[in-house]
Amino acid sequence: MIEEKVILVNEQNEKIGLMPKMEAHEKALLHRAFSVFIFNDKNELMLQQRALNKYHSPGLWTNTCCSHQRDGESNIEAGKRRLQEEMGFVVDLKETISFIYKAPFDNGLTEHEFDHVMIGTYNDEPKINPDEVASWKWMSLENVKADILLHPDHYTEWFKIIFEKFYKHINIV
Repeated sequence: MIEEKVILVNEQNEKIGLMPKMEAHEKALLHRAFSVFIFNDKNELMLQQRALNKYHSPGLWTNTCCSHQRDGESNIEAGKRRLQEEMGFVVDLKETISFIYKAPFDNGLTEHEFDHVMIGTYNDEPKINPDEVASWKWMSLENVKADILLHPDHYTEWFKIIFEKFYKHINIV
């Protein structure tokens, strides 16, 4: 199996090259990524618990899905693809904000991403891919925010950053 490549970018989100995903994380190089937030009609957020076999942040709770764009793929196309691969459904997505973050992990890898946040709505149960997702649940944004304060070690780094800095941009009401 060929290792997936990420799109290396500068701080203006301009493509400067491609690199195998693991190498980019080992070298902590800035690359494009996205985070999808799916809400239901009650304005609850669908959270996923990352599969226990993930190379970083296994078993932690996070937004509905996230990954890296492929070369030539728009943010929306990438978000829809990964939503289908991880959660088993596709909905219309809307781009909101983007930001750069850097988070080192205990295993020597570092996420250094230009993250594009997208939102959408869905009201059914997902058909999770067990290779990617251990579990899922709906939570109100207020309850998520409170739980992150009580149990920050239960959540991924990028999810905590989005909640701390960009909470108002992900609330669809």
